[in-house]
Amino acid sequence: MTTEERNRIIALVKREVVPAIGCTEPMAVALAVAKAKEVLGGVPKQISVWLSANMLKNAMGVGIPGTGMVGLPIAIALGALAGKSEYQLEVLKDITPELVEQGREYIAQNRIKIRQKKDTSEKLYIEIECHNGDDNVNVIITGMHTHFSYIAKNGEVLLDDRMKAEAKTESEDPKLDMRTVYDFAMTAPLSEIHFILETAELNKKAAEMSLAKHYGHGLGRTIFMEPKAQFFGNGVYSKILSYTSAACDARMAGVKVPVMSNSGSGNQGIAATLPVWVFAKERLKSEEELTRALMLSHLTVIYIKQSFGRLSPLCGCVVAATGSACGLTYLLGGTYDQIVYAVKNMIANITGMICDGAKPSCSLKVATGVSTAVLSSMLAIDDEVVTPAEGIIDEDVDKCVQNMANIGLLGMATTDNLVLDIMTRK
Repeated sequence: MTTEERNRIIALVKREVVPAIGCTEPMAVALAVAKAKEVLGGVPKQISVWLSANMLKNAMGVGIPGTGMVGLPIAIALGALAGKSEYQLEVLKDITPELVEQGREYIAQNRIKIRQKKDTSEKLYIEIECHNGDDNVNVIITGMHTHFSYIAKNGEVLLDDRMKAEAKTESEDPKLDMRTVYDFAMTAPLSEIHFILETAELNKKAAEMSLAKHYGHGLGRTIFMEPKAQFFGNGVYSKILSYTSAACDARMAGVKVPVMSNSGSGNQGIAATLPVWVFAKERLKSEEELTRALMLSHLTVIYIKQSFGRLSPLCGCVVAATGSACGLTYLLGGTYDQIVYAVKNMIANITGMICDGAKPSCSLKVATGVSTAVLSSMLAIDDEVVTPAEGIIDEDVDKCVQNMANIGLLGMATTDNLVLDIMTRK
């Protein structure tokens, strides 16, 4: 692999693996509102928001950090009152209790309207229109959670880049396959990939905070604390489940703590990181082994998401846990072939898990994903793999990934519409 190829992969990882406070969908909406406010030159008197179905679904039921509240209205209000677009997905990190109260008042004054954008094919679409007297501003985010594709003030276009962000980056980003992911993670100089250790530093703090106090459904604590610990035990497996689900508990409950996301999702970042970190810590693996395992996990997630896009009907924990299965298999001493086996075992097992929005119960899905990652890795190390004679598995691992993507994007499209219909009619 050439230096130029390595540098392109490193740039891709650094763009996709970034800190985020709170669920990325409402934070992206708050980011768009913050940008609109800044262009407007003051707090808007009225805000209209149009969201794609997947954005709406993922932002409806999740806690907003530092507010004790759930859902889009408070994220929008705080984006207008105190958001800073320069913070990207940490847009609301400066909020205070006083600002939250102002946000409640803003909502009570009926200044915010939220609608579904039905005439777009974009999975990730945010459109904001803000008014303040005679002035109005339009801001659109598409393709990626932080990609501003259109900005206009009083009819004057300030930015127009509405070509799909994902299509735009296709020619710029390295085209990955499983072999390239593995080779990079195993051979890149440590000095070039050492930054990936920051994922463990951030995400373990979220887990430790959650284990110390009950958040969300408290799944991490349920596994970790007595008397349930008598059932789960105190081994590596139970610690993987408890740490990973605990970090998700905190994030989905709206705790104001940053996590390292992957491909626009904090839960994906958590699930790609903590199983690998816990196993390496418990088995006294070296820093180099942990670094390479984390890079293998995160880059696998990025690779698979190249086929899926940012949002899909398929739960992101399936993809993220597939990454951690690769990292675990490597730490167990696995070869490339055995890592491929782990990927196939994952795809054969939990492909088809629906995404029904970001919410506290996501910790259950994350736990299911990482539990499957452990099982898949254990089988792979014994050279046990689901064969091409079984279901959706192909001999070629990259075709297996594409099969999973096709099921998620094409096969589950009707399911996605039904899920949103159920959620919005309750």
